[in-house]
Amino acid sequence: MASAVVFAYHNVGYRCLSVLLAQGVDVRLLVTHQDNPNETIWFDSVAQLARWHGIPVITPDDPNCDAVVAQVKAAQPDFIFSFYYRNMLKATLLAIPPRGAYNMHGSLLPKYRGRVPVNWAIIHGESETGATLHVMNEKPDNGALVDQQAIPILPDDTAKEVFDKVTVAAEITLHRCLPALLAGTATLHAQDLSKGGYFGGRKAEDGRIDWRQSAAQIHNLIRAVAPPYPGAFADLNGQRMLVLRSRHVAADGLPEFTLPTLFVHREQIYLQAGDGRYLQLLQLQLAQQAVDATTFVSHFGAVFTL
Repeated sequence: MASAVVFAYHNVGYRCLSVLLAQGVDVRLLVTHQDNPNETIWFDSVAQLARWHGIPVITPDDPNCDAVVAQVKAAQPDFIFSFYYRNMLKATLLAIPPRGAYNMHGSLLPKYRGRVPVNWAIIHGESETGATLHVMNEKPDNGALVDQQAIPILPDDTAKEVFDKVTVAAEITLHRCLPALLAGTATLHAQDLSKGGYFGGRKAEDGRIDWRQSAAQIHNLIRAVAPPYPGAFADLNGQRMLVLRSRHVAADGLPEFTLPTLFVHREQIYLQAGDGRYLQLLQLQLAQQAVDATTFVSHFGAVFTL
């Protein structure tokens, strides 16, 4: 029976740990994160899954500290797996397992290496993404590829909806390639890094809407940071308005303006964006309260020039 130490968090961590256990891997230690009280915890607990299976769990602030390295060495794992663990693992840890260290990444590598790949893929208007298992080294997400699974991004999908599909893609990928990894027969393929790029993390402030952008750019931002992420927003007359859902609409019968404009038409709220194209704004919030057309008019009037 092959053994492993697993570094994992989030739904991808939960489902991929489930795959290891289902295929008989002896998971000797789980390294995960303490939930941040300032973060919306909408995902499953990998720590709980591990405890149900009698797997020891640790939550160090620094996975590369001497104490953690010693615990991993003592576990004598054949493999290390990282499934949506948020910290980079350094060379000392990666050198421990004789049969390699592997990471599950939420994109079709080499595209969208780095942080929050699902959100970035939506922001850039991609029509597909997926999950990739790859060899870990000290540089993020650039090791040889083991396997990957694509999923579609539909035009109105939010980041949560895409992430749910990526979670399934991760499970499928690992379930499919794990037998060959365990048997030592997996075929690895080097990445062509010229075909992708690296992206960093995002902050809540990055959700601020620039109304001068095209309707497509604004729509992609809205759905890329929709709840449970912080949401796209703008400050109108000193009030913070969240825009949580939108859709493209044709110009037929809608009024035209010379500048980006928010307006109410037939009891619906619309945006004419910087490129002259239109979005219907389906979900808005002010002070955590839903905003309909009547509420919008009471705060901003029927036509609000941006």
